[in-house]
Amino acid sequence: MKKILSLLSFYLIAVTAIAQTFKSPSGNFEMKFSITEKGEPTYELNYKGKKVINPSKLGLESFGDKPSFYDNFSVVNVNNASFDETWQPVWGESKDIRNHYNEMIVSLTQKDTERIMILRFRLFDDGLGFRYEFPEQKKLTYFAVKEELTQFAMTDDHTAWWIPGDYDTQEYDYTKSQLSEIRHLQESARTDNLSQTGFSNTGVQTSLQLKTSDGIYINLHEAALINYACMHLNLDDKNFVFQSWLTPDANGTKGHLQAPCSTPWRTIIVSDDARDILASNITLNLNEPCKIKDTSWIKPMKYVGVWWEMITGKSDWSYTNDFPSIQIGKTDYSKAKPHGRHGATTSNVKKYIDFAAQHGFDGVLVEGWNIGWEDWFGHSKDFVFDFQTPYPDFDIEDIHRYAKNKGVKMIMHHETSASIRNYERFMDDAYKLMNKYDYPAVKSGYVGDIIPRGENHYSQWINNHYQYAIEKAAEYKIMVNAHEAVRPTGVCRTWPNLIGNESARGTEYQAFGGSKPNHTTVLPFTRLIGGPMDYTPGAFENDISKYNPNNKSWVNTTLVNQLSLYVTMSSPLQMACDFPETYEKYMDAFQFIKDVALDWDKSKYLEAEPGDYVTVARKAKGTDKWFVGNTNGETGRNSIVNFDFLENGKTYIATIYADDKDAHYKTNPQAYHIRKVVVNSNSKLSQYCAPGGGMAISIYPVTDRAQIKGLKKL
Repeated sequence: MKKILSLLSFYLIAVTAIAQTFKSPSGNFEMKFSITEKGEPTYELNYKGKKVINPSKLGLESFGDKPSFYDNFSVVNVNNASFDETWQPVWGESKDIRNHYNEMIVSLTQKDTERIMILRFRLFDDGLGFRYEFPEQKKLTYFAVKEELTQFAMTDDHTAWWIPGDYDTQEYDYTKSQLSEIRHLQESARTDNLSQTGFSNTGVQTSLQLKTSDGIYINLHEAALINYACMHLNLDDKNFVFQSWLTPDANGTKGHLQAPCSTPWRTIIVSDDARDILASNITLNLNEPCKIKDTSWIKPMKYVGVWWEMITGKSDWSYTNDFPSIQIGKTDYSKAKPHGRHGATTSNVKKYIDFAAQHGFDGVLVEGWNIGWEDWFGHSKDFVFDFQTPYPDFDIEDIHRYAKNKGVKMIMHHETSASIRNYERFMDDAYKLMNKYDYPAVKSGYVGDIIPRGENHYSQWINNHYQYAIEKAAEYKIMVNAHEAVRPTGVCRTWPNLIGNESARGTEYQAFGGSKPNHTTVLPFTRLIGGPMDYTPGAFENDISKYNPNNKSWVNTTLVNQLSLYVTMSSPLQMACDFPETYEKYMDAFQFIKDVALDWDKSKYLEAEPGDYVTVARKAKGTDKWFVGNTNGETGRNSIVNFDFLENGKTYIATIYADDKDAHYKTNPQAYHIRKVVVNSNSKLSQYCAPGGGMAISIYPVTDRAQIKGLKKL
């Protein structure tokens, strides 16, 4: 009998080595795992009976004499499990998030080396996540990764919305093309940046949005990027196979690992409805639960600031022209003559504090408050800033008292000039200074080539720095908004004090020559898959030369499009970036920015097509107020809004901010109108959205019938 059981056990393992399949909870997805004759792990993925990922190899290539982790494997064990929970984020697009998946865990052993590698697959109702795990074992402790060999084999020459693969920047406009065209368009897609390092003429970045010829949307990304290099994708454009391509360290190594350990998750979100891509929570669900016990200090913020002045060139970060170079602690600013263009003066900052207080904003960001900006970039300089010492014309004590008296919080700015060691040198003291003056949030920046020299912005070692800054900030109850850092991968679930990132081409580029008018119809499908963006919307003046005659840039959106972004690009940190005096000219439209919420109970994606349009309705947390936004691409169209998301039997007032019929992002961007109508759950709206335009709607429940007197029903 024992012999029969042993033979049966052997037979089951042999079958396992050939193929294992499992399905998502709804049954729409089926994944197949198998081992080739060479012992190579492979997977493939079907959606509603259609192949979306062809057989694709898995594995890692390591340095050293021992064989790498991509062949000579056999299956030791396969375990299946199911999981279903609902959890509440500290902030986000929904009050409740369901985490429901079926899991298959494949344990592999490698012949000759006897090393063990585990492949963990999770199938959700909207896609697949998988990662590599290396348990504690005698045959494996430390190892260095030469390359990760994960494949994503496409079934055809799909349409893609992509930016060039780059180790140092994500600040590109998106290009739409067939996969076969990426090679030929790579050079034109790679615009100048202060730090950039390409690696391949078919390399692209994640999150990558794809669409098949038969209308299936596929999104490739990663989740829980912890202690690992950021993943790019390199395309074999003859066979349409993407392979992971990790960001190297200065010595060319893609990672240094110590068992037990695991890689980030590789994610594939799939649907035949583009709205499902935007609504997916796979990225968040694959991250660990919140590690901050008391989150009461983490609060969404709406802010203004001394920033757009410098970006447009009206003002400057620096204080003086007297010094050819700066040495912190040695240069005597008391003897310097101000050049008169410094933006972060006490008097100027107070104007922003007054504006914030008058209009109910939570905070004011000040850039250029600290010494060193005269000599901060381009010299591979380690000791750039001390994050402690204000310029002579910025009275940090007076500003603290003034803001506190007005009920406004200040947001600190830490530009590191990409000098990682210098920031860590001063980080504790910088955070203590923030605590002293009651700054609840910091905007950090990493402009330029990374120091230590030769490192890249998205390598394992530098990613660990970004994570260290977040965790260190949590010790001081400080929220972090990191610019030029690695793109988000849902880590904000675990560390919700990470309330924002830039990590893409933001509004600042509208003052650097402009972005494509459809840019914000792509970002929700790409950059925002991993977490919220500090996009800094709210640019009401399109002609930048009105602020700086030497800057001929143009904001390639309508004014109404700027309003829509506060809803379509949800974030717990939102800026109104333009000048107070500009908002004074358009106070009726500015009202929407004042009203719109930052945190939500529900989000309903109403319309979506990457590169063309996104329409979303969101319910403000703890209220019965809704906000709707539509960001529109380069072609004018009518947006259709069904108000069936509203509570049945209730009456609401909808304030609609809309483009005029002759509005256009280039020729007539500030042509808009505002109207109020009565709506309920049966109402339906067809609203014109101009090229580069959009729509914004605030919806409030009627509490007194007198409120709707004289208003028309929609």
